[in-house]
Amino acid sequence: MTSDPALSGLTGTIIHDEIVPARAPWLHHVAAGEVLRIVDLEGNQAVDFLIYAAADDAERYSAQDTVAAQGNLFLRTGTVLLSNEGRALMTIVDSAVEYHDTIGGACSCESNTLRYGHHTKSQHACVDNFLEANLIEGRGKRDIVSNINFFMNVPVEEDGTLGIVDGISAPGLTVDLRAEMDVIVVVSNCPQINNPCNGFNPTPVRMIVTA
Repeated sequence: MTSDPALSGLTGTIIHDEIVPARAPWLHHVAAGEVLRIVDLEGNQAVDFLIYAAADDAERYSAQDTVAAQGNLFLRTGTVLLSNEGRALMTIVDSAVEYHDTIGGACSCESNTLRYGHHTKSQHACVDNFLEANLIEGRGKRDIVSNINFFMNVPVEEDGTLGIVDGISAPGLTVDLRAEMDVIVVVSNCPQINNPCNGFNPTPVRMIVTA
């Protein structure tokens, strides 16, 4: 019996356990059958997330295919995360929050400038994190596709507009993803400080992989 609440309910052997600092990128290979747990350590932290097939760099997460297949904009327990080839990359096998976003995208220096003013242009952004992590595998800006935002709350209004509001997470809440094939996971632990997606205060997250 573990005394670490972040490990509650996990089965198998822990093969990787790492704290990703606030605002930082992260990349990790997850083999088929392994489970990745993301722990929102302090609550209200958005985790921007991309998936690439390890065997074929051109195959990667597709928000469009995932949304079309499940007939819903939001990602929940049981959602299969599909690739641009229509194949299952990972499955959300458990989530302590009701839903996650896959349409809000990743913040960038350009979008910060447009939304919040020119004085924000020099601020670090999720696109920068994705670029930094992807360089390890030889990928560039063209390889960044529409991403998942775990723990992020992006409601869709009746007129179709999107909002970015306070998250629905809390300290210690988790989401578990099972790899359905060998994948490469790329994360931006979102550095955004101009909207409520991180409570205006980016914080660390914990990544645990079990086999």
